[in-house]
Amino acid sequence: MAETKQQLHIAMFPWLAFGHIIPSLELGKLIARRKGHRISFISTPRNIDRLPKIPSDVAPLITLVKLPLPHVDNLPENAEATMDVPHHIIPYLKIAHDGLQEPLSKFLETSNPDWIIHDFAPYWLPPIAARLGISRAFFSIYNASSLCFIGPPKWLSSSSGRADGPDSGYKRTELEHFTVPPKWIPFPSKIVYRSYEAKKLFENIDANASGVSDLFRFMMVFLGTEVVAIKTCMEVEAEWLNLFGELLHIPVVPVGLLPPSPEEGNDNKDTTWDTISEWLDKQEKGSVVYVALGSEIRPSEEDFNELALGLEQSGCPFFWALRKSAGGESIELPEGFEERTKGRGIIWTGWAPQFKILGHESVGGFVTHCGWSSVTEAFQFGRALILLPFIGDQGLIARFLEERQAGVEIPRKEEDGSFTRDSVAQTLRLVMKDAEGQIYRDKAKEMTTIFGDKELQHRYVDKFVELLENHRRMIITKG
Repeated sequence: MAETKQQLHIAMFPWLAFGHIIPSLELGKLIARRKGHRISFISTPRNIDRLPKIPSDVAPLITLVKLPLPHVDNLPENAEATMDVPHHIIPYLKIAHDGLQEPLSKFLETSNPDWIIHDFAPYWLPPIAARLGISRAFFSIYNASSLCFIGPPKWLSSSSGRADGPDSGYKRTELEHFTVPPKWIPFPSKIVYRSYEAKKLFENIDANASGVSDLFRFMMVFLGTEVVAIKTCMEVEAEWLNLFGELLHIPVVPVGLLPPSPEEGNDNKDTTWDTISEWLDKQEKGSVVYVALGSEIRPSEEDFNELALGLEQSGCPFFWALRKSAGGESIELPEGFEERTKGRGIIWTGWAPQFKILGHESVGGFVTHCGWSSVTEAFQFGRALILLPFIGDQGLIARFLEERQAGVEIPRKEEDGSFTRDSVAQTLRLVMKDAEGQIYRDKAKEMTTIFGDKELQHRYVDKFVELLENHRRMIITKG
């Protein structure tokens, strides 16, 4: 290498969800590939074994570190990621994750990395890393507008009603406080929760079975980190990135949208793709709706039926990637559904190569749960979005996209979040076929100029790494 810069050793510790693990690994690969720094990627044995193969050009720089997950009552054997358990069991996964504190401390002590890039869950990590002289960066897979809605630490603590004094006007103690923009957002915004989403959110404000609320985890991580790195870019949400930097008073850095490399992650599953692509090849260009709600969403039987019947009613060809639930329960489609849609639609229950499917020219629209990684994948190919958020930050992302006319949300009842087959069919037809929906199709195509520009996105990683290098150099100089 021509550069004489000192090689950094960077540890990475994502939360135990593949929606966090894969972007974290993508960032690690880019840091290693573009700047030649060493990466220790830390997770549990089963999660490490499920990772896509590390490409040979960066494999020498990436060490995969396996920390066995402690046994926890109520957590099934071999459950090491959120996709392995139903939603109500995730707090027990957090207990097991918190049990990694000691082995992680030992690893950090013996391997002495320059930086640890961590997630929101290990609220106990920043003091340990600080004691060992390791710099801390929080890597957020949540976009900047969602983080701004969550709020900075001093108002997060107010959310649970613990803070008094000058900031007490910012307390969010009522459900209604989450259905309007928070007071610290100084510009007009429609990014809020609906009533039914706010009800779910309230479950996370109080401590769950892990003994610690998610908001507390965020708060302690924000307070203990030195840099916040966000999976986003200025071209998408500059005003939110700038605001979050002002709210936190520490560097807030976009690392780009981390587009996955299409040639990676196949793991000899090409025969699967051959079967899928054979069907897609027979469809008209831009006509197919791809339906995928992520690895963690378990719609109720009623929601599931209405979605299926709405797909049928829409008349659109569809490819539905339907994962079996963690509990292994069988999925009951409406009676006669498969016979009635035979030839027009595919129900796929195995592993589906989402990136390749979205990249196929016959796919025109995407019914998505609004996970930020799924959204960024779809926009690389200019796919129009039909938004069906369920949990966490997904509702906020749906509003963010609607505000930009980059997607249309399936209408739901405000009280309980239920939706009908009619609303599914109407939204699908609007986004896929109707003249009034052309604006959404055009906007999705426009998005490829940002989301599909790999060099633009990679420059963000380069800038982030420069910050990591300069920060360590300053510490060494001061020392």
